[in-house]
Amino acid sequence: MKKKLALALAAVMMIGLFAGCGGNKTASSSNAAGSQASSGSAAQAEELNVGVFYYDFSDVYISSVRASMDEQLTAMGVKFTNYDAAGSQPSQTEQVNTAITGGTNLLIVNIVETATSDPAKDIVDAAKAAGIPVIFFNREVADNDVINSYDKCAFVGTNAPDAGHMQGEMIGNYLMEHYDEVDLNGDGVISYVMFKGQEGNAEAEARTQYGVEDADAILTAAGKPALSYYDASASTKYLVDTAGKWSAQAANDYMVSLLGSYNEDNGNMVELIICNNDGMAEGAISALQNVGYNNGEGTTIIPVFGVDATDSAKALIKAGNMTGSIKQDAVGMATTIMTLVQNAKDGAELMANTGSFTVDADVAKIRVPYAMYDANTQD
Repeated sequence: MKKKLALALAAVMMIGLFAGCGGNKTASSSNAAGSQASSGSAAQAEELNVGVFYYDFSDVYISSVRASMDEQLTAMGVKFTNYDAAGSQPSQTEQVNTAITGGTNLLIVNIVETATSDPAKDIVDAAKAAGIPVIFFNREVADNDVINSYDKCAFVGTNAPDAGHMQGEMIGNYLMEHYDEVDLNGDGVISYVMFKGQEGNAEAEARTQYGVEDADAILTAAGKPALSYYDASASTKYLVDTAGKWSAQAANDYMVSLLGSYNEDNGNMVELIICNNDGMAEGAISALQNVGYNNGEGTTIIPVFGVDATDSAKALIKAGNMTGSIKQDAVGMATTIMTLVQNAKDGAELMANTGSFTVDADVAKIRVPYAMYDANTQD
């Protein structure tokens, strides 16, 4: 009798042991599957492990997107980790590969390198090999080489030319209303400088081109001369942040240097400043303020235009120290990305539930709209 009881107890223990091993194996397999379809959104919420890869934490606009994304991911109840590439594509690529190896099963990528599609393609290939979705955002990536190469790949960003067109329109209209006061030396021509964020970046290229072209179109249609670049001998009509960081420091350094030669005393003062983003606009304004401009009421205001409408830029505009910006909606960017994250969490197609957004016709790209922002804009 004792022998039979012992055998029965042993059998129960063996059944429990096998059940435990089977349970662990199922959990491991589910985690590896990542965002692939499974039953129950509650289970998927536990499994979703998001890696968010930013090109540079120091970028003011990107910091705004990150703050909103952190808040919304936390509210969604998913696990996530932020990564700072600090402007280095090799670092970001390594971060992505390490994250995938560590169990990340949804990639959200703010790509560093935009002059070539190779880095984004490498990340897509890594995601495809792991069978996990990848969402690129903010910095444009190629249609066919990247987005269309994988059915679990999408992009959330803006329509790059729109910011340049809006900025050019804003500048042209402002100059038509304030031409004589902007023309400090009275020569009938507005002298400008353009601060470009990065070579080869779609947003930077469009803003640099259309910010001037569209302003010129308004001016010349009214019989005014086109804008004149401050340095007539320059081979390129912009000053670029050579580090590709769109930084306030780069614009400040350029502005401090050029003010030594181009100023009111010499009769050749830069009369208009156009910037690809608000960070560079703020750097230029700081240099102007150091020599007595743009300090508010009672001081000469050199019109400065940027893009992003960050909180700090809005404050400068409201104070009269900056003229205008083009709003790139950081919260809207994050909220749109969250729609795709929710799809991944629920096991749905990545581009499900996007009917209310502006989506490109032949590629999984969602466009978040820009808007003009000046002192009359109501927040």
